[in-house]
Amino acid sequence: MKKQLLVLLIILFFFSTLSAQRIKDIAYMTGDNSEQIIGYGLVVGLAGTGDSHRSSFTIQSITSMLKRFGITVPQNDLKTKNVAAVMVTTTLNSNLKSGAKFDVIVSSMGDASSLQGGTLLMTPLSGLSGAVYGFAQGPISVGGYDFNTSSGGRVGRNHTLAGRVPRGGILKIPIDSDGIGTEGLSIFLREPDLTTASNVAAAINSAFGESTALAFDAAEITVKIPTDKSSNVVGFLAELEALTVAVDNSAKVVLNERTGTVVAGANVRISAVTISHGSLNININSFPVISQPNSFSNGQTTVFNNLIPRATQDSSSAIAIEGASNVQEVAAALNSLKVSPKDIIAIFQALKEAGALVGELVII
Repeated sequence: MKKQLLVLLIILFFFSTLSAQRIKDIAYMTGDNSEQIIGYGLVVGLAGTGDSHRSSFTIQSITSMLKRFGITVPQNDLKTKNVAAVMVTTTLNSNLKSGAKFDVIVSSMGDASSLQGGTLLMTPLSGLSGAVYGFAQGPISVGGYDFNTSSGGRVGRNHTLAGRVPRGGILKIPIDSDGIGTEGLSIFLREPDLTTASNVAAAINSAFGESTALAFDAAEITVKIPTDKSSNVVGFLAELEALTVAVDNSAKVVLNERTGTVVAGANVRISAVTISHGSLNININSFPVISQPNSFSNGQTTVFNNLIPRATQDSSSAIAIEGASNVQEVAAALNSLKVSPKDIIAIFQALKEAGALVGELVII
């Protein structure tokens, strides 16, 4: 486990040194709007894995749908084991035009056990304003399986209560876009940073002439379209977004306490510090005591489970770290402690409290 952590940190270091990235990978431009849309629908064709009668909204939805086809069925006579109520979600980009197809995500909202093999019926998808932007329909791909037997056996893989309908959505009304003017536009960084914004402006000015771009703040760079490019704005933007820029990332250490994952950025530093770490182990041993009554006493055998706790602490020694100026040295210093990733998480938290960790500590 310690070797795996060392390899992870070293790999991250080498990738972090490759900080030059295209503008299109770190930013978006004026007119690139997005809209989250959502819809409520039904999935049919399930092999007995749909919602039960307890999901009353599913029964109501089926009744309402059948009425549209001129069929009236009492709700008490409906069996919904092959049907499931779902929520359909996706995010649309303003560059999509009417008639464009897109993927949608389908998630069960009742007590169905699996959506495998189901087909989503036509579902209207609307935005926050209530406007219907498109419709979705088609077979669901769950990327797994879940089989149960009558005797209680089960075999499954991945999560089968959520899936995708590839290219199942069709856009009817395009998302509103601010459009791109012929005089200028703005570039917005996905991760605002003053240094990166300055580097983006410098790269654009170097390629298209001085005063073409100006960093307005940590997130926005205003760009004037050169006169000789005004007749082909799309071509100019294609050249602009292909420019490579040195990205300056803040020093961060991301900890996931649930999985024991530790990820350190390239700019993380550790000041000179002394670390002593030892784990506390608590074991509870069971020693059953059986009391047997004498013969002909009409007594009952009694069993008493005597639980005896025992606590031990791993031996530890203090290790002095002269300091680590890059992520390679950080990995080597932490691995010299010979502790697990779970313990390294605790060490990072202690380093931050002691002021020895130069960087932001993010716990997810």
